[in-house]
Amino acid sequence: MGNCLDSSAAKVDSTQSSHTPASGASRISSRTSRSSVPSSLTIPSYSGKSSSECFPTPRSEGEILSSPNLKAFSFNELKSATRNFRPDSLLGEGGFGFVFKGWIDENTLTASKPGSGMVVAVKKLKPEGFQGHKEWLTEVNYLGQLHHPNLVKLIGYCVEAENRLLVYEFMPKGSLENHLFRRGPQPLSWAVRVKVAIGAARGLSFLHDAKSQVIYRDFKASNILLDAEFNAKLSDFGLAKAGPTGDRTHVSTQVMGTHGYAAPEYVATGRLTAKSDVYSFGVVLLELLSGRRAVDKTKVGVEQNLADWAKPYLGDKRKLFRIMDTKLGGQYPQKGAFMAASLALQCLSNEAKVRPRMSEVLATLENIESPKDATKNSRSEHQTVKTPVRQSPMRHHHAPGTPPASASPLPSHHQSPRLRSAADNHL
Repeated sequence: MGNCLDSSAAKVDSTQSSHTPASGASRISSRTSRSSVPSSLTIPSYSGKSSSECFPTPRSEGEILSSPNLKAFSFNELKSATRNFRPDSLLGEGGFGFVFKGWIDENTLTASKPGSGMVVAVKKLKPEGFQGHKEWLTEVNYLGQLHHPNLVKLIGYCVEAENRLLVYEFMPKGSLENHLFRRGPQPLSWAVRVKVAIGAARGLSFLHDAKSQVIYRDFKASNILLDAEFNAKLSDFGLAKAGPTGDRTHVSTQVMGTHGYAAPEYVATGRLTAKSDVYSFGVVLLELLSGRRAVDKTKVGVEQNLADWAKPYLGDKRKLFRIMDTKLGGQYPQKGAFMAASLALQCLSNEAKVRPRMSEVLATLENIESPKDATKNSRSEHQTVKTPVRQSPMRHHHAPGTPPASASPLPSHHQSPRLRSAADNHL
């Protein structure tokens, strides 16, 4: 298959060049401001179908915004839909700006009265926010074309003067991050955690196995949204990248992502592959198992980094309980938990080539959910684990007063530290 990304202009990061390894400090930079992005910014085109053909030329901003799958809202329409962006309509806040709850007519997609029509989530970027025009346009490009049950649906956008907004389907259960780390929500059961992992794996597998491969690049708990039945959907495609084509093995790009989730080889060299996403998936799988954040600065030493702390326990059935979330109350199948831990360990391999493909990860998770040999296994193999009285001294307790889960389609302001110097700073 021919190379769709012949020139640097055809890549999502229009200013990128071959990345030279450097120290962490030298990689830190601020996000490009909206005013510095040329109106002729071009982004490669993709189809949502795995059988899609590779587009020979990039799409211009005008072509991206003229997608037949998206509605172009006026700013006044979205003001009306969100009741003038009233504080009581606020769902979440982050470095990108704010997310508001709104209502639109299901058929005409015009603003409707609060409580009637279809509920939507409206993301309103701060003009001076960290997520600039380039990332906003990247998200419109991808979600305007990619359609899958495990990707959040983008309904439309608004680009008017300095205003940049996105309109998504409303996700009632909010983010996975909220349910794992905030006080208030009912702790997720083992079955729901496996279901969430499977849904997220299906989303990543769809992106990776498309003919025009897409690397998500920012897979983390706050970007996994949950619908009313806890079906997982990937959101926030602002950092998504085209995968390597032809005989290329990787994409060289500016390092961007989130501390604790980014693959070590990508952080060190800027060489991005689908296996970089697999590493990030392994971290999220650890979060699902342990109920601990990928990075926790309140911890000491090796405990600050979840992957570094948990790895020694993942391959040992007798020690696995030390990293399991106490909020599960021991209610999980020992065999399934060990299978999930072993899978996480494979995903977290320091050698990218050794990591499994997402399709393989998905197959393993589906087997954990519904073992093929379930009828042959003895009852003892499926009994839940009785957590020993002796608890790990490294158990994490959350401070009281943490806000409850919201239905924000994007990370709230309580985020894991980014790879930049402050909470949303990209390298």
